Parts: sequence; structure tokens; C-alpha cells
Amino acid sequence: MAVGLPRPRRFDVHVALGGLLGGLLLWGVGLATRPHTEVYVLLPGRWPLLLPLVIMAGCELLRRTAPRTALLIGTPAIFLDLVTQGNLVTILMYTDLMYAAVLYGPPASAHRIPRITGLLTVAGAVVPLALWREPEALLIGVATGLVTFGPASTGLIVRNHREAAEAARLRAEQTALLAEMDRTQAVTAERARMARELHDMVANHLSAIAIHSTAALSLDDPRTSQDALVVIRENSVAGLAEMRRLIGILRDSGGDVEPAAAPTLDGIGPLVENARANGLDVTLDAEQGEVPAPVELAAYRITQESLTNVLKHASPGRVTVSLARRDGSLVVKVISPYGDRDAPRAPGSGAGLVGMRERVALLGGTFTAGPEDSPEGKVWAVRAILPVNDPVEGETP
Repeated sequence: MAVGLPRPRRFDVHVALGGLLGGLLLWGVGLATRPHTEVYVLLPGRWPLLLPLVIMAGCELLRRTAPRTALLIGTPAIFLDLVTQGNLVTILMYTDLMYAAVLYGPPASAHRIPRITGLLTVAGAVVPLALWREPEALLIGVATGLVTFGPASTGLIVRNHREAAEAARLRAEQTALLAEMDRTQAVTAERARMARELHDMVANHLSAIAIHSTAALSLDDPRTSQDALVVIRENSVAGLAEMRRLIGILRDSGGDVEPAAAPTLDGIGPLVENARANGLDVTLDAEQGEVPAPVELAAYRITQESLTNVLKHASPGRVTVSLARRDGSLVVKVISPYGDRDAPRAPGSGAGLVGMRERVALLGGTFTAGPEDSPEGKVWAVRAILPVNDPVEGETP
């Protein structure tokens, strides 16, 4: 199938009509660029002027949709105009075709045309001057430059500015997109961190409250109820303190009341004492030593969550908590009797192991949790190896 020329743009139609009408006006009043007496006017008279004018106006219809085709057709038309008395509008329309071919044409043509027209301009000045030995011969090169090289170089300058502006716009869009992606990732990471904090610090206390309130309600023993209420109150106060710290972090208001400091390894002892108060038989073996704050927080939360799971799931028996430095890492282990219960003693979200695994992964460590066989029988073992160095940049466990 034959492929037709693309439909011209509306502005190009206006340019073509304006050029045609302007050329006809000059033709009608008899205004030409050269007298018919000049030697190189091979087609004197008024009527030969119309053919290059009409061809050039038709080429203007293609100035943006097919700029190279328009220039290829317009070039013979301008030579045809040179052998007539000449029409100023025909020359002006050709300069526009030259400009459009560079501005709207392919990149290769945009750089090739100014070079070619530049060489033609130099040749148009040097060759006639060498042949005729007259200074007026330089005017041929000047005229050639005004009609060809001037519009072509102008089109190249405008094209370069447009491409630079487009590249700047794309860079701005990419920068905005990357900034939005960074913001989204930062928000997601912060939400995950706050979810881990909220789960770890609330689950322990609320699980103890749920278990002891159940015991107080199920046993008709004033002494047992009194002990349970004491534990419930202690866990309520501790839970409120932790919630207060988290709210202070979220609000970051810098008010009169300072939020409590983040948990450290020094808090492992009170954490174990609280577990004992909740009815667990816990032994602690913790080595002293300084470690980075993120590692301290992760070790504390892993121990806290492990004791919470022991409270909810484990069978009665001894629980061992140990923290030791090994080969540049802090090793956290919590060993408890394996509980084979149909349901936990207190409801949970099931996110505890996920949160512990995330904390360890952010520090570049390893985490395992699952049942194991031991001389004392089947146990549930939680092990976390935390490298004692700075966490991944931008991450908080």
C-alpha cells in the first residue's frame, strides 16, 4: 500500500497560506528582487515567478511533519527562483524550510545541515572572489550565508536549548520520583520499626495481665487474686511507661516531659525479674560489656519477646536466658520447655518471631527459633547472633 504524506499542522497551513498570499501580493504589484536585464535572469517576465512560489508554499505544509522532504523539494525551487527575476517571499519561505529542517528533523540532519551550509557560505565568498578579483564578489557568500547558514545555525541553537530544557525536565522528574521512592521507603521502614516497638513493649505486659486476670477470675482464692492484682498493676504501670516513651517518639514535640530512654542491656535484669514475678522460673547468664545502642535495643527486645512467648506458650519448667560475646558478636539465647498446647494462654498477633527476625536482619546477623532435643527433653530455642558494629546506614532495628 502506498503511504501518503502526513497531515500538515494547522500552524504550517497558516504559514503556507500567508507566504503564498504575500508572494502573490508582491507579484501583483510587480515587485521583484532583480531586474530582467541581469545576465543570469534566464526566465524574464512575471509568470515564471509563480512556479517556485507555489512549490515553496507547498513545502511549507511539510515543515514539521516531513522537514527533510520539504527542504529537498524547496532547494531546486530556490534555484529556479534564482534564474527568474526573483520573489522575496520565496526566499523567506526557503529560509524557514532550512530552519525547520534543523529544528524538527532527525539529530543527524540537525548537525549535518549547518556544516554543509557553512561550507557553501565560505565557498560562495572565496570562489567568486578568486575568479573575479572584485570585493563585491564577497556579497555572494554573504547572501548565501543569510539564506542558508543563518537559518540553519539558528535552528541548531534553538534545538540545543530545547533538548537541554527537556533533559533538565526529565532530570527533575527523575529526582522527584527518586525522592518520592526514598520517602515511601523511609515511611515504610519507620512504620515497620514502630510496629516492632509497639508489639514488643506491649505484648509482654498485656500477656501477663491477661494470664493473671484469668487466674484471678478462675480461682476463688483471695490470696491468689491479690497476688494476681499486684502483677497486673505492675505490668500496667510498666506498659504505660513504655507506651509513653513510644508516644514521645511519635510526637517528637520536645515538651516538658521527656520520654524514657530506649532499653539497654542493663534492663535485661529487671526484665527477667518481671518474668519471675509473672510466674516463670528464669535463670540469667549475661556478660557485661559495651555494645552499640542498636545492638542493645535488639538484644533487649528479642529477650523481651522470647519471655513473652514463654509466658504464653511454654510448658512449666526452667527458662534459661544467656547473653555472651563471641567472635565480635553478641549471642542471645533463650531456652524454654517446649509447650504442646492447643491454644496459647493469652491471645497474640503472631508477629513476634517476624519482628525478631527483622531486627536481626537489619543488623546483618542470624536468627533461628524452633524446637530442639536436649538432655532435659524437648525445648524451644531462640538464638540470635548480633554483629557488634554499626547497623546498616539509615536503618534502625
